[in-house]
Amino acid sequence: MYKLFATILKDLRILTRDKVGLTLMFLMPVVLAIVITAIQNSTFELVNDNKVPLMVCNRDTGTAGKNLVEAITKIGMFELREVSSDISNRHISDRMHAKDALVAVVIPSDFSARLNQRAKDVSSRALNDFGVSSSSAADANTKVEPITLFYHPVLQVSFRQSIQGALRSALQIVETKQVVRNLYFSLNEKEIPDSVENQIVTNQVSINEVPVSRDGSRKIPNSTQHNIPAWTIFAMFFVVISLGSSVVREKLSGSFVRLKTLPTNYLVAIFSKQITYLFVTLLQTAVIFSIGAWLFPFFGLPPLNIPSDFTGLLLVSVICGWCAVSYAICIGVYAQTQEQANGFGAVSIVILAAIGGLLVPAFAMPDSFKVIMKLSPLHWCLEAYYGLFLEGGKFKDVLMNIIPLLVITLVIQLIALIGLKRKELI
Repeated sequence: MYKLFATILKDLRILTRDKVGLTLMFLMPVVLAIVITAIQNSTFELVNDNKVPLMVCNRDTGTAGKNLVEAITKIGMFELREVSSDISNRHISDRMHAKDALVAVVIPSDFSARLNQRAKDVSSRALNDFGVSSSSAADANTKVEPITLFYHPVLQVSFRQSIQGALRSALQIVETKQVVRNLYFSLNEKEIPDSVENQIVTNQVSINEVPVSRDGSRKIPNSTQHNIPAWTIFAMFFVVISLGSSVVREKLSGSFVRLKTLPTNYLVAIFSKQITYLFVTLLQTAVIFSIGAWLFPFFGLPPLNIPSDFTGLLLVSVICGWCAVSYAICIGVYAQTQEQANGFGAVSIVILAAIGGLLVPAFAMPDSFKVIMKLSPLHWCLEAYYGLFLEGGKFKDVLMNIIPLLVITLVIQLIALIGLKRKELI
């Protein structure tokens, strides 16, 4: 036990001298967590608190164009900036390049006339089908010139689709109003009252959003709940910069040879490094979680909600940290130089994070990557944390994620042990 304690003390002293490694292990993940969470939080709240700048050029002189503008306004997603109807498409494009707006909508000049004609055709066809009218059925396929949607190239496809969905909803409301008005007038030979029209058109079934959770709570997950666990795992695995270099440095400096002359086994030194750096990973977890819980509100970000199963959170953190430490030691055993350990270690962590779902959500990955994804230990770490943070589960609920992680960790330990034996270090 004394030998182990002395070795741990030695490793702690070496660690405190590694200023670059400490910076990478603590400062970089904290900065990443704050910056990326702030950016993603702005994206999450874009449709709620912030509004998308939308330029509207209404070239229609009828009521349908005005109704469409009103419907777009009521959506609440856009900050409308109406421009003159005689403005050219080229001028609209120039203003968008100047970042006056990210999206622009151009309503054609004959929008009301054509929409009204199509509404009459649809209502006439419906009355004929019901047997109310004996007149010849009209053509219900009257074409309306499409609404032109200009968008800035910085907008991603998924966000453009959300904008299109909102605009289609507004357009559908206007079209439905026209059809209802024509049907009512054909049946009653008078204009439809506003109260009846609103009741027919806007009387939609509401949608109640309920996040699925194991504990029955209805807390809506925020960007902090997604990002803090992910970047905590990233920070854990980045101990490869310090720990991998430490193992290589001891090999190159002849420390291994000196250790062989002592009445002890090098496995004690390896076990010491695992204990020391496991403590470092837990300290990283505590620091990043504390920042998320207490410091984020000062930046205007949603606070991190710590899971109710604190024991489960601790166990998951220990297992994730052990896997990260095992991977770092394995890299250090096989690397010939510190540059190899640092370069391969850092790049491999980024790759494992990418295929593991830290950089791109797992559900958004192509099917060909979903098998490879399960080989990444970071994937199982993230799934275990998400089971606690997002789903409100207990430790028993994430066991199916912990077991593969333990298997991967033991395989990494075995690979490192084989490397130590081949190099005659043990």
